[in-house]
Amino acid sequence: MVSNEQIVRDFVATWPRLDADAIVAFFAEDGIYHNIPIEPVQGHAQLKEFITGFLASWTKTHWDILSMTSAGDTVVVERIDHIFMGDKSVDLPCCGVFEMKDGKIKAWRDYFDMGTYMKALG
Repeated sequence: MVSNEQIVRDFVATWPRLDADAIVAFFAEDGIYHNIPIEPVQGHAQLKEFITGFLASWTKTHWDILSMTSAGDTVVVERIDHIFMGDKSVDLPCCGVFEMKDGKIKAWRDYFDMGTYMKALG
């Protein structure tokens, strides 16, 4: 059986593909993604629409995991997300809290400063 931490590592490793379907596949059917500055989205259809929306402007990304810890079905990951949008880029410090169930993401709450992201867009 794959550990919750490994599932989250695999999830993070999927983002550079910029493939919303591959990303959404990690979520439970009724999974929730809450980018804390924005309203949460729930369910595969909403997740795909939301993720596709912001991936549309990204040309490349990779995420560095700085630290990870877990207890039971909760995994906490401190990261730097490196996001490229054409000639603009941002190194975005984030902290993600993942609630796991049966090998899938039940809920993901991501904490970051929206100002850092928006400033990079100019």
